Amino acid sequence: MAEKTLKGKIGVTTENIFPVIKQFLYSDHEIFLRELVANAVDASRKMQALASSGAFKGELGELKVCVEVDEDKKLLKISDNGIGMTAEEVDKYINQIAFSSAGEFLEKYKDQLGSIIGHFGLGFYSAFMVADKVTIDTLSWQDGAEAVKWSCDGSPEYDMKKGSRKERGTTVTLHISDDENDREFATRGRIHELLDKYCKFMPVPVVFGKKTEWKDGKSVETDEDNVINNVEPIWAKAPSELKEEDYKKFYRALYPMEEEPMFWIHLNVDYPFNLTGILYFPKIKERMAINRNRIQLYCNQMFVTDHVDNIVPDFLTLLHGVIDSPDIPLNVSRSYLQSDTNVKKISTYITKKVADRLEEIFKEQRSQLEEKWDNLKLFIEYGMISDEKFCERALNFALFKNTDGKYFSFEEYRTAIEGSQTDKDKKVVYLYASDPQGQYRNIEDAKNLGYDVLLMDCELDSHFVNLLENKLKDCRFARVDSDSPERLIPKEEEIKLELSEDDKKALDEMVKGVLPEGNDYLVEARNLGETRSALMITRSEWMRRYRDMSALGGGMNFYGELPESFNIIVNMENPLIQKIWADREGNAQLLKQLADLALLQNGMLKGKDLADFISRSEELLK
Repeated sequence: MAEKTLKGKIGVTTENIFPVIKQFLYSDHEIFLRELVANAVDASRKMQALASSGAFKGELGELKVCVEVDEDKKLLKISDNGIGMTAEEVDKYINQIAFSSAGEFLEKYKDQLGSIIGHFGLGFYSAFMVADKVTIDTLSWQDGAEAVKWSCDGSPEYDMKKGSRKERGTTVTLHISDDENDREFATRGRIHELLDKYCKFMPVPVVFGKKTEWKDGKSVETDEDNVINNVEPIWAKAPSELKEEDYKKFYRALYPMEEEPMFWIHLNVDYPFNLTGILYFPKIKERMAINRNRIQLYCNQMFVTDHVDNIVPDFLTLLHGVIDSPDIPLNVSRSYLQSDTNVKKISTYITKKVADRLEEIFKEQRSQLEEKWDNLKLFIEYGMISDEKFCERALNFALFKNTDGKYFSFEEYRTAIEGSQTDKDKKVVYLYASDPQGQYRNIEDAKNLGYDVLLMDCELDSHFVNLLENKLKDCRFARVDSDSPERLIPKEEEIKLELSEDDKKALDEMVKGVLPEGNDYLVEARNLGETRSALMITRSEWMRRYRDMSALGGGMNFYGELPESFNIIVNMENPLIQKIWADREGNAQLLKQLADLALLQNGMLKGKDLADFISRSEELLK
C-alpha cells in the first residue's frame, strides 16, 4: 500500500453501533481474550486449509498463537502466523463492522476446513471493552502482499498505513485502559486464568510465555514454549481409540477435586447435526448439595459457557462433562443460548443417549447398576419427574430398593408383592419407609404381617410416588407410618368400633388434653387386640405427602401453610387403655405417659416435654 497514512471512519451497519459494542456487546468483559484468541486460531486453521488445498505452496511452518503481557507498559499482544490480511481485507473486515470473513472463507474451503469459530465479525471489537487503543500489524499470505498497520483509539476514527511486519500473520496489541476494572487484564496471573478457562482445548497451540523449571533454588524460564492447551481433547477422538483410563484421566483434569465418576457416555454424531462430547455421571455425596452447571459447552473446542440450561434437559444438568457443537446457535455475545430447532433436536438426542446407556447397564451389568443405585437414584427420579420421554424409558431400568437392601425392577417387584399386598379394591399397595431407624417399629409390624417395605429416602420421593401411581397400573403407595399395620392394606370392609356420642366426646377431650398444642388431632377408637400398642400416632398419607411436596416447591404452598394434622389411634382392647377408661381421672398421669411414648416413637417429644417425660418415667420406676 502507499506510504501515506489513510484516515477514515469505521463503517457500521447499524447506527451508533460502536458505543454499543464497546459497552454492551458482551456481558462479561473477560470474553475479549477468548474472541481474540479465537480469531487467531481461525487465521491459523485457514492457513492449514490453504496448504491442504494446494492454494498455498510455501513453507507452512509451525502454526501457533502467542499471547504476551507487558505489565509495566500495560500491553497485551495476541499473535499468529496464520493467513494475515491485505489492506483491502482490513478495510473490508475490520473497518466494516459485522461483515465477517468466516462464512465466505468457509464456503470456499469447506472441504479442507470443518468450521470456523467466529461467525459474527464483532469479536475483534470486544478488545475495546478493556483497551484505550488497539493496533493490528498484519501481513497477508498472498504473494506480493504488503504489511499493514491499523490503529484505533476506541472512537469510530482509525489510522491505517503501511506496516513493517516481515512474517506472515497478525499481531493484535491492546493498550489496556487505566480503568480500575480493566487493569487486571494487563497482569500475567489474570491472563493465564482466562486462557485456562477459555482456550485450553483450542485446536491450534496457544503459547503463553516459556515453561519454567526449578534451578539453583529458584524458578527460571526455559527455551520451551509454554503451550497451555490440548489441541486434541478426547471428545474429538473416536471411542474406539480410547481406554477407560483415558476417560478417567480427562475427568480428573476437568474436576480435580471430585471423586471418580460412576460411568460416562461418549457423544459422537454428525447428522442431522454435529455434536461431540463426554458426559459423566458423578458420585453424589450429599443429595441436597448438588453441583449444577458442571457441563462445559464448547464451539469447535472453544469454551463458550457452563450454563447449558437450554441445551440439555434440566435433569441432565446434574451431569458433568463436555459438549461441543458448531450447530448450537449463540447470540452475539456467545454467553446465552437461543432456542431453536437444532437445540431441541440436540436435547432430545442427549436424553436418548443417556437412557440408552442406562438401559444397557441394566441389561448387561445389572450388578453394577445396583451397586451405584444409591448415587443414581436422585438423578433417575428427577429425570422421570421432569422429562416425559425419559420417564417412559426409565420405567424399564429404574430400580426399587427394599429395607432389606434387595433391588428389583418395577416389574419384578410387582410380581413379588401382588399376591400378598393387593387390597380389597384390587389395587397393589406399595409400602415404603423414608427413615428406617425412626420407622423401625412400623417396618417390623408390616413385615410381621407378611408385607415387604420399600426404602424411599430420597428428597424427591413425595413427588415420585405421585408419578408412579399414575404410571404403574392399579396401585397406590402408602408409608408404613400412615396407618396401623392392619389398615395399610385392608383386605375386607372394616367393622368399626361403635361408641356413644358422649363416650366419643369424652375420649376426644381426654386424649387431646395430654397432647401438645398447635396441631390438629383426629382421635379414633379401635379394637386392635390386647398385645398391640395402647396409643398410635399416624399421619394421613395424602396430607403428609402434599406437605412434603410443598416444602420442595411443588406448587402446593397451600398445604404447607396448614397446621400439622395427626391421627391418634386408641386401642380400646389394650389393658392399659381399659384401665384408664375405667378410671379416667385417677389414671390421667398414666395416659400422659402413654401419649408421650407415642410422641417419642414419632420423634415429636422434645424440649421441656421430653425432660418432663424422663422425670416422670424415673418416678414410675421407683
